[in-house]
Amino acid sequence: MTSRHLPLHDGWTLTAEGPVPVGLPGAGLPATVPGCVHTDLLDAGLIDDPYLDDNEERLGWIGRTDWTYRTTFEWSADAHTSTDLCFDGLDTVATVLLNGTEAGSTANQHRGYRFPVRHLLREGTNTLAVRFTAPYTYAEALRDKLGDRPGAYTEPYAFIRKMACNFGWDWGPTLVTSGIWRPVALESWTGPRIAGVKVLGDLDPDGVPRLSLTLSVEGGGDGPLEASVEVAGARAVLTVPEGEDHAETTLAVPGAARWWPHSHGEQPLYDVTVRLGEEAWTGRTGFRGVGLEREAFRIAVNDEPVFVRGVNWIPDDCFPSRLTRQRISDRLDQAVAANVNLIRVWGGGLYESDDFYELCDEKGLLVWQDFPFACAAYPEEQPLYDEVEAEVRENLVRLSPHPSLVLWCGNNENLEGHADWGWQEKLDGRTWGAGYYHELLPALCAEIDPSRPYWPGSPYSGSPELPPQDPERGTVHLWDVWNRVDYSHYADTAHRFVAEFGFQGPPVHATLRRAVSGPLETGSPLLAHHQKAEDGDAKLLRGLGDHLPQPGSFDDWHWLTQLNQARAVAFGIRHFRSHTPYCTGSIVWQLNDCWPVVSWAAVDGDGRRKPLWYALRSVYADRLMAVRDGALHLVNDSPGLWEGTLRLTRRTLEGEVLAEGSVVVGTGPRDVTRVPLPPSVAVPDDPAREVLVAELGGLRRIEFYAEDTEVALEPARYEVTVAQGDESGIGYRVTVTAETLLRDLALFPDRLDPAAEVDDMLVTLLPGESAVFHVTGAVLEDPGALGQRPVLRCVNDVAGG
Repeated sequence: MTSRHLPLHDGWTLTAEGPVPVGLPGAGLPATVPGCVHTDLLDAGLIDDPYLDDNEERLGWIGRTDWTYRTTFEWSADAHTSTDLCFDGLDTVATVLLNGTEAGSTANQHRGYRFPVRHLLREGTNTLAVRFTAPYTYAEALRDKLGDRPGAYTEPYAFIRKMACNFGWDWGPTLVTSGIWRPVALESWTGPRIAGVKVLGDLDPDGVPRLSLTLSVEGGGDGPLEASVEVAGARAVLTVPEGEDHAETTLAVPGAARWWPHSHGEQPLYDVTVRLGEEAWTGRTGFRGVGLEREAFRIAVNDEPVFVRGVNWIPDDCFPSRLTRQRISDRLDQAVAANVNLIRVWGGGLYESDDFYELCDEKGLLVWQDFPFACAAYPEEQPLYDEVEAEVRENLVRLSPHPSLVLWCGNNENLEGHADWGWQEKLDGRTWGAGYYHELLPALCAEIDPSRPYWPGSPYSGSPELPPQDPERGTVHLWDVWNRVDYSHYADTAHRFVAEFGFQGPPVHATLRRAVSGPLETGSPLLAHHQKAEDGDAKLLRGLGDHLPQPGSFDDWHWLTQLNQARAVAFGIRHFRSHTPYCTGSIVWQLNDCWPVVSWAAVDGDGRRKPLWYALRSVYADRLMAVRDGALHLVNDSPGLWEGTLRLTRRTLEGEVLAEGSVVVGTGPRDVTRVPLPPSVAVPDDPAREVLVAELGGLRRIEFYAEDTEVALEPARYEVTVAQGDESGIGYRVTVTAETLLRDLALFPDRLDPAAEVDDMLVTLLPGESAVFHVTGAVLEDPGALGQRPVLRCVNDVAGG
């Protein structure tokens, strides 16, 4: 095949079909493709940034307006026989017009479209228009036709195949978009064309890497077609029989090495080349086996069980066309640096970009991919059913080469909603999605991608007859903590796999400062706009419980609620990991944010690391100490033996040793050792004035016998020195030497410069000990302020006495 590829990204304009509350140029507003209406209006200065203050509230009209994108392009007749107009993504309900004639229509953000248009093209100047029907118009009309369905929110997202969280969530704004959000091009071609390539890389029963490949073609002529595939020194020939449009082959690839998650090994990747005549398709894959033990929900890679140290992922921007490969890479690097080994792509968002999955392949991050259904009863009637099938088929093939992708999941919380949230009475027999999760999706996965396990939804216990939230099998979501009970209740039950749990905290101070104008103070209406959770501010304060005192100022509120978020999640993870191998993993809600907001994220909407991120790095480390039920649990999720002399001491807050003991221990690879605590260190004489210290090798755990509201912490006394970070003068080295026990020492250099960041946080020092913090990213006017409040904080500032 010969071909001609013409990108169509230039010269676009945007017009509204009807009156709008902003002044649009008569000839149309200059528009960016890929992009969306919101970003075009923002670039033109016609709307205020919806991420700042309460500007979002004045932009609801955008999602209720019909919009048209237009451009012109030059075309001249060529020797090709076919020309297609190819859209990688349209958001969402659109009619495509070429030279005034309809070329096609769309109703699904989650798929691409290809329209034959050679018969519509003109010599010279051609006009292309894409008319978008307002998402609300389409979704509400379909809701009226099919009958309403229950859900977590009153918005009609279940009636349109579009990113659900566009319609607002308990962490996200309501910014309902329209636009050409992925690339568009004109492709002319002659002869047989490679229409698609499905690549599956796994292991055969003997453990030898193998490639299964399906080639789809279009425009075949008389006679069979011959193609070839090459990967890692292996080669095979495929023959597409006359009258057929596809061929399949499986070839052994003995020269390839196995791909592993970064917590278990290396990530070798191999180029795959398919040739059909003059045309070549290239991709990249890796080879690994994936298994799922369903009752325990134990994921295995290459027959080796993997304890999942996971985080949930939401769309990193409400306007995904703004995401660059570098931004995605930075976010995923933050996950890897926090010792995360799995990313769950949550079902209220998207099938992410190719960049996302390629980067997960490279960085060794496992991917759990939800299909885009979340927190609602979804109709199964037309036209939605066929749209779901089309999007799933496309994305199963698109994502099949990626070794990082290890699980397909049918939905987020819809099985639980139907079972436990009172949906059945409201549905009154109407469809709600069961046909998708238990029939269509598993059938398509079995047909197109049998190399990966499919799981109908989360939470789910493995059978429609079982309660979805059974702690003894499958996956659970734990939201009693945060919503109703103290985080200590994480320890009430041993769960098999915790796929969602979390606790809220505010974003980094510099992020809040950018997002909220005027004074930062509790009770501020503008600050309240950046809290989307129901009763969220009150839950933040209630969540402090007996752990930490109630704040007396905004600075104390910011510090204590951030700290409490970090402690709550860390407490849960220690408990879950101490139950290894009965517990097989945990996935924190959530890694990232899409805008500046008080939320459950570890990395805020401006990409800054919250205290929770530092806590995750500690409790998701290969080796962990956890105190539970009168014992110290040594968790070793590394490939080597963890051995040495464990030293246990009971000390006063002043550092005096009251009791001590030691024992030689050895914890095998991917194992846990339970070490009973001797009564001399397990039981304090005065819980308010003593601590337990456990030390093994370079790891130390300081456990308090009482909550901070009861501990007799002295006011913080310490010595601080600030020096240049290194010989080149880059950054700063902040050394803190404790004169009293310092509880959860933290440094917030962003208060001095938004670009400044610190390498460590939440460090507890015994009297006489020192810690060194490295601050980078900015040249500070007053480096000495790094040693002063509110930049330098510890619990002693607000508790004890």
